[in-house]
Formats: sequence, C-alpha cells, structure tokens
Amino acid sequence: MSAPTQDRSSDLDRTIGHLADLIGFDTVSRNGNRDLIDHMAAFLGALGARIAILPDATGQKANLVASFGPEDAAGIVWSGHTDVVPANEPEWQGDPFSARVADGRLYGRGACDMKGFAACAMTVAPRLAQAELTRPVHLCFSHDEEVGCLGAPAIARHLAAMPVPPELAIIGEPSMMRLVTGQKGKIAMRARVTGTSGHSSFAPRHVNAIEHAARAIDMIAEHARGYAENGPFDHDFTVPHATMLVTMIEGGVATNITPESCSFTFELRSISGMDAEGDMAGLLARIEERVGRPMAQMAEGAGIVFERIFAYPAMGEARGTDAFARHADLFPEWGGKVSFGSEGGVFETLGGIPSVIVGPGSIDQAHKPNEFVALDQLDRCNAFLDSIIDRLSRDG
Repeated sequence: MSAPTQDRSSDLDRTIGHLADLIGFDTVSRNGNRDLIDHMAAFLGALGARIAILPDATGQKANLVASFGPEDAAGIVWSGHTDVVPANEPEWQGDPFSARVADGRLYGRGACDMKGFAACAMTVAPRLAQAELTRPVHLCFSHDEEVGCLGAPAIARHLAAMPVPPELAIIGEPSMMRLVTGQKGKIAMRARVTGTSGHSSFAPRHVNAIEHAARAIDMIAEHARGYAENGPFDHDFTVPHATMLVTMIEGGVATNITPESCSFTFELRSISGMDAEGDMAGLLARIEERVGRPMAQMAEGAGIVFERIFAYPAMGEARGTDAFARHADLFPEWGGKVSFGSEGGVFETLGGIPSVIVGPGSIDQAHKPNEFVALDQLDRCNAFLDSIIDRLSRDG
C-alpha cells in the first residue's frame, strides 16, 4: 500500500536526498554516466531488483534496467535519462552540480530534466520491493538522451526481448505532473557544400559554396512553409504541424576569397503518422538535383553531401490502447502534446510499447541556468508512483 499522508514529508526528504546525490554526478552528455548508473544499480539491486546494465561500446556510458515483480506478466516501464546539458552559464548561483534547496525549490543541473523523476522512483522503490506485485515495474534509465536518444534503443530492444514485454511506458520528462500523450520526432542533418576558391575578383570562374548553400537553404525553408500551409495537422500540439529550419551555418575564410566550403545544420520535427523519413529523403533528392548536380557539372569535386547527425521517432497517442485503459484512472489531468523530444517514440517504435509522459517540473526550467524543480512537484510524483504500486499490488 502507498505511504500514509503523515509519511509524505519523510518521503520528500528521501527524494531530496536521492536527487542531491544524482545531481552530484556530472553527467553532461560529453562525460560518462557509469558512476551514476552503478550508484542506482547498487541501491535498487540491494532491494532485490533484477538488474541489467547495458553498456555502450566505450563502457563509459550505460543504461540501467531494474525490474521488480513477476516475469510472466506485462508490466509498466518507468523511464528517464541520466545525462544533462552543460552548465557553463555565468548566471548560475552556486555550483550547478551541488543541489541547493530554497523557497520550496531544489536547484541544480538536471533537477527537472530529469533526475527529479529518477529520485522519486528511488524513493518509492522500497515499497516496490515489498509489494506483492501482480505485474512488474521496470525502472529504465538511459544515457545520451540529450544528444539524440542514443541509449534508449538498446533499452527498447532489451524490453521487447523479455518473455513478456511491458505493456506501457511512462516517460518521466518534466510535464508539471500532467499527462502528455504525444511528442514530436526529430531528424537532425548536416550539409557540407564544396565549391572552388580563388581571389574574389575572379568570382565568375569559381563555384561559390555559400551561394549554393543559400539555394539549398531556400529549398528547406520552402519545404517548411509547405508543412505550415498543407499539414498534416495535429492541433493538440502548440505548433500543430511539422517544422523544419536551418539552425547553424559556417563558411568562408576572408572577404576577398570566394568561399570553397560551407556547412549548415537543419532539422525536421515531425508529428506521429507522417512519413518523416520519406519527406526528408524526397527533399534531399530535390536539393541534389537542383543544387548538387549543377555544382558538380561546374567543377570536379564540387557538390553537396548530407550527413545524418541523429534521429528519433515521434510518439503516438497511447490513450486508445488496452494497456492505457487498464490504468487510465490513475493518470493526472491531460496536458496535451509537446514539441520537445523524449524517448517515448523509441519505446513505441522499437519496443512496441505504447508510451505517455508524466513527470515533475516544468520544461520551461530545463536547459537554463539555475534549473530547479518545485518540491511540491516531487511530492506529487511520489504520490503518483505510489498509486501505481497500489494498483499493481495484490492487496491494492
């Protein structure tokens, strides 16, 4: 059974302690996360969880899957990521990797995005261990979500290979403890444009890489306008259609030299149900035809080359599934769909696991100096996770 009301304050104290420990691990994506994973694995393993650590090729990063309950029933995933974005901003008041509590908030890098959810899961884990669960709960924590959901596919495949895979995933991204039932996917690309250089006074003899990059960028902007005008549309999103834009550009070496090279990055944020891969492939083919091929005809070696940086799929609507219906009354009020990314689409696409987002804190605080999570949000998350334990328990 869940903790009685009088124990909520001690639960919150434990959550604050766990979250302070987790924030103390500098898991910026450029670093390893193995120390944090080992810390969580030791804690959950001591409670009796079945532990699986899924390392990456370097061994410096890993995913954690910790399972409680029977292995012969379809359970629920509680999912979060352990990496955080850099904390180099001068506006930080204090060490971003040392938790600070003030005015009903806990400050630190990752406090809301998304170590707060992990701390709540650790807080209620002893009750998971004590409960006679009728369905398992799988605590899954990944590496490298912030740089393209790189760790989640291994978790999704691991879960899908279980004798009885999970039936539903709850992604603990910050949602102010509201139910989110959709998330956009993303394809991030880099274009490298190669021309020929020389003194700018002889510009007509050269292939100007920046000018040809600009033609490609105009085609990308035109494609983006097509999404805005023609859809497809899902008005549950704040921006109800797919978006595409160029985000960075670099090129040229001097004011009097025709630029030989230019590179730029661009992204597609897609909604569930559209053919994001087909759309991207079609656009790249048109750019090659209209920009790359003419460049190659002008000079040997000239042209445009595309490189995929990363991609993750959109998360679809889970409310129509049997798994969601089984637990629907436990979920908080609906909060719409979000344009930021999560690992929900990976679990859905690679693992066949319908997914939703419910987590403490606001995305408005993520990726900013003095990131924080309100303590009452952590308290609400503990209560939500406790309600799931109650539902899955034989005496619940």
